[in-house]
Amino acid sequence: MAERASLPSSNGSDPNLSSQSNGPPSEPLWHDLITQSWDGIALLDADGKILYASPASTRILGHAANELVGNSAKDLVHPSDLERVTGQFRDLVQQPRGGLMMAFRGRHRDGRWRWVEAAFTNLLAEPSVQAVVADFRDITGRHDSEEELRRRADELEEAHRHKDEFLAMLGHELRNPLAPIRNALHVLHRLGPDPATLAWAHDVTQRQVRHLTRLVDDLLDVSRISRGKIRLRCERLDVREILRGTAEDHRSVCEEAGLRLDVLVPETPVWIMGDPTRLAQVVGNLLGNAVKFTDPGGRVTVRVMAPEGGQVQVSIRDTGIGIDPSKLARIFDSFSQEERSLDRNRGGLGLGLALVKGLVELHGGRVTASSQGPGQGTEVTFWLPVERGPTAADEQAAPVQAASQGLRIVIIEDYRDVAETLQRFLQFSGHQVTVAHSGPAGVAAAREMQPDVVLCDLGLPGMDGLAVARALREDPLTSRARLIVMSGYGSESDQQRCLEAGYELHLTKPVDPDQLERILASSE
Repeated sequence: MAERASLPSSNGSDPNLSSQSNGPPSEPLWHDLITQSWDGIALLDADGKILYASPASTRILGHAANELVGNSAKDLVHPSDLERVTGQFRDLVQQPRGGLMMAFRGRHRDGRWRWVEAAFTNLLAEPSVQAVVADFRDITGRHDSEEELRRRADELEEAHRHKDEFLAMLGHELRNPLAPIRNALHVLHRLGPDPATLAWAHDVTQRQVRHLTRLVDDLLDVSRISRGKIRLRCERLDVREILRGTAEDHRSVCEEAGLRLDVLVPETPVWIMGDPTRLAQVVGNLLGNAVKFTDPGGRVTVRVMAPEGGQVQVSIRDTGIGIDPSKLARIFDSFSQEERSLDRNRGGLGLGLALVKGLVELHGGRVTASSQGPGQGTEVTFWLPVERGPTAADEQAAPVQAASQGLRIVIIEDYRDVAETLQRFLQFSGHQVTVAHSGPAGVAAAREMQPDVVLCDLGLPGMDGLAVARALREDPLTSRARLIVMSGYGSESDQQRCLEAGYELHLTKPVDPDQLERILASSE
């Protein structure tokens, strides 16, 4: 078999190929154009048999020309692409002077599959050619690059979806702590500031403010948004107290809905390692769902079973409208909106149970849901690993002590509510406090008072907190003051900038009052 089939001569139909302006192209010119082309050139008959293969074909496919000529081009096409390629080629040969462009995988001599882009032109009716001309090139690199771009685009879209899910979940979470705070304020307004009501409202608000603070911390963590991850801050705790506290926060909601709330727990502590805020979210979400889907006159029961097999079982059961058993498998999915009855004004389950599942699993537990069907109520149960009880050292931890003597303190804060509440808190603890609402005013107040401690915000009018620190450090009247920055900017780079400017401590807002008291006590 000859290495290269002879080239057909041109009929002069394309003057651009001619070596003269009006004459037909010569045989040597055809030969030079085809043999020197960077693209592979092949001539095929109507059945796809190879009549001619150019030298570039060898470079692209790895086969010598004598290994190609006389064989079917179909043998070089990937099986997954064969039906498409042969079908389009069959249609092409029925169209005189027709053209076709397609991409497919071609088999290299070494056995690898390479992506090939080919342009086919039907010249079977041309007396001088009588073949289908295939002009093809290796596009594996381009194809792989395009696939990589598509993969990255899909990853970006997935990351965007996770971000939207996280933000939607965050919005859902924010409503849970706001509800008991609002209820506590309403009760205070209705009943007045008697000691019992004040103590109850204080406990509710304190728990929920801690919860809100954690949620804001999560919102500011950009990497957590993109990955949809939540870190736990675990400590040894009695799961009964989580159940009791969260149930009491929601008791007024149950009463307003006309529901009875029962909390059944063992007589002895049940110790676990867990994040109290996140576990309160779990119970709060389950109680919220139970209230939402239970009609007035119903009952919600929170139960903690005695530990068994190294795990404690917690369940929240309602006597509400129930769930179709066929839909139970999907209710823990994000954005699950399955109907729990024909009454759609109750809405779907949304994100609450997806959050419950994720948080329980982060604690090393598992969660299930059960229902006998519509009208039969629903029970959600989760299990958590138990932990040993607290040690004697844990039980004898010293309580927080306030500073024994008053300090001279300057607060530099432009948010007046923050400044005023902090001033009252510190004055109540026996400190002498001056407040300034701008950078220059804060520096002037510090020079006049010569304080022991300066509590300063970063974002200030007139002079930012970094400039304030440098000014105070350079002035002999204020250089010995203890400088503490309180800011909503809490990244490592923000903290480093503050330390370099002269601050000793960086506290991220909102500052824990107990932590601040310990810091001030150490300043005496």
